[in-house]
Amino acid sequence: MARTTDSLLVARIGKPHGLRGEVTVQTHTDDPESRYAPGTLFETEAQPGTGVPRQLTLSTARKHREVWLLGFAEIPDRTGAESLRGTRLFLDLDTVEEDADADDDGWYEHDLVGLSVRDPDGAVLGEVTGLVVGAVQDLLEVRLSDGREALVPFVEAIVTEVDTEAGHVVVDAPAGLFDLDET
Repeated sequence: MARTTDSLLVARIGKPHGLRGEVTVQTHTDDPESRYAPGTLFETEAQPGTGVPRQLTLSTARKHREVWLLGFAEIPDRTGAESLRGTRLFLDLDTVEEDADADDDGWYEHDLVGLSVRDPDGAVLGEVTGLVVGAVQDLLEVRLSDGREALVPFVEAIVTEVDTEAGHVVVDAPAGLFDLDET
């Protein structure tokens, strides 16, 4: 699907809920109350051939047992909602109000992808290819210099520095972190 490269992943759609087209979502935003405002237009990313519209207009948003339920103007029933399963929802960064709080130590995936990964001595270990947002902690997806893929816990004790201006992150990896799949 064609979407702008300057977009923010907000949610991934799960299973349908009820008969009126609502779906559960796995939230990937720190501010769902403002991101899930009725009338919000989301860009979508879905598997080819699913028939998912390129954009969805949010019509309803509510929490049910700590799970967000979203409804879309383009999806009137459960059958339509089922077709959305696995679809990722994005907001254009131009429409997202950036938090002006200087003490915010958070990063969006687009801030991190492409940064080189270095050890504390400055040796290049690889490149950040993605960010896996987790309930307890996030993980950096890293393509190591030898082509292997690795997941690095995105915690201060391991990722000791993020310098987007210099274009790198420093990873003080515990022994064996990058050797887990070797025998």
